[in-house]
Amino acid sequence: MFRLKQDERHARDEISKVLERERAASNEHLARVLFRERAVHEEERLKAQILAKQLEEKDRELKKHDAYYKEQLGRLEERSAQFYKVTTEEFQKAVNEVDARFKRYESHPVCVDLQSKILQCYQQNSRQTLSCSTLANEYLKCVNLAKQGMAGRGG
Repeated sequence: MFRLKQDERHARDEISKVLERERAASNEHLARVLFRERAVHEEERLKAQILAKQLEEKDRELKKHDAYYKEQLGRLEERSAQFYKVTTEEFQKAVNEVDARFKRYESHPVCVDLQSKILQCYQQNSRQTLSCSTLANEYLKCVNLAKQGMAGRGG
C-alpha cells in the first residue's frame, strides 16, 4: 500500500511536471505571438505615419499650385480688362474719326404723291403705258426741281 501511494504520488508529480512544461511552452508561444502582433502593429502605425506625412506634403504642394494658378488667373484677368479698355477706347476713337470725316447723308423722298399716281397709272394701264406720259413728265420736272434745290443748299 505504501508503494501504491508512492507510485501515485510519483505519477502525480510526473503529470504535474508535464503540465508545467506544457503551460510554459504555451506561455512562451503566446508571448511570441504577442510580440509578433505588436511588431506588426508598430510597423502598420509607422506606415500610417509615413503615409500621413506624404499626404500632408501633397496637400501643401496642391495648395501652393492653387495659389500660383489663382495669381496667374488674376494677372490674366487684369491684362484682359486693360486690353478690353484700350480696344474699346481705340474703337470709339475710330468711330469718332469716321463720323468727323464723313457727313451723315439723310435722304427724304421727293414728289411722293406724283410717284404713287404714276405707279397707279402704270398698274391700271399696263398695256398702254403712253397714257401715263403726262404724269411721268410732271414727275421728272418735280424731281429736277428738287435736285436743283438740293444743289443750291450744298447737298
